[in-house]
Amino acid sequence: MGLIGPARARLLVLLAVPAGTTELAHRLGVTPGAVSRHLGALAAAGLLERTRHGRRVHYRRSGLGDALTAGRR
Repeated sequence: MGLIGPARARLLVLLAVPAGTTELAHRLGVTPGAVSRHLGALAAAGLLERTRHGRRVHYRRSGLGDALTAGRR
């Protein structure tokens, strides 16, 4: 599977505002497991950052993720 496809690109766009897996799954209309797999791949590529808030983990775009969504290098 490629790194960026339509689902992961949409996920990166949504992560302009930090969100958790369950919220993202709801917004995308997919399962939390599917979102988790996409988040893992995007994080491994350095496109996301994780922040723990108690028992929850929120994700947001990294600087590289911001640059990619803005079309910059």
